[in-house]
Amino acid sequence: MDLDDVLHSVGPRLRALRQERGATLAQLSSSTGISVSTLSRLESGQRKPTLELLLLLAQAHQVQLDELIDAPVTGDPRVHMRPFKRFGTTFIPLSRRPGGMQAYKQIYPPHWPGYEPEQQVHEGYEWLYILSGRLRLRLGEHDVVLTQGEVAEFDTRTPHATTNPGQEPVEVLALFGPQGERMHVRARPTPR
Repeated sequence: MDLDDVLHSVGPRLRALRQERGATLAQLSSSTGISVSTLSRLESGQRKPTLELLLLLAQAHQVQLDELIDAPVTGDPRVHMRPFKRFGTTFIPLSRRPGGMQAYKQIYPPHWPGYEPEQQVHEGYEWLYILSGRLRLRLGEHDVVLTQGEVAEFDTRTPHATTNPGQEPVEVLALFGPQGERMHVRARPTPR
């Protein structure tokens, strides 16, 4: 991949990160000090990113700089999971496909968040698999507690909120995808 290819791939990555977090250009502008027009031109590829802008955006999105630019492979085949915290929960990235399906291990601390959160909506699709603990999911009018081995799948345009009502951390495998990109779960082998 040459330098031009790397620079052209930054815009779609920036847009995907912003949309994944449900932020508007105005909100991102407010948190970074970068004008809305500059952010729009960066995302559309009409402006080449500078190191200063990338550093501000990496900090705002709470990601490593190399996630924004898809740094060239150094020969080390290992996936280096860099955990980050958002709203008191720990996210461990398990994939690196900006704009597509994203996989995370999430860890919710006991009694998180400590209050009854409002249900939120945003573009996308979500799939949750409970590795351990109990996760409360409010999805529209439904209110369920998921336990180890249970799965939930939903369109994130449906109002939703998650909490950890228990005294132990909850570990969740979470897949997030763009609107319309559903997970395909096969219950039994396909006959041959």
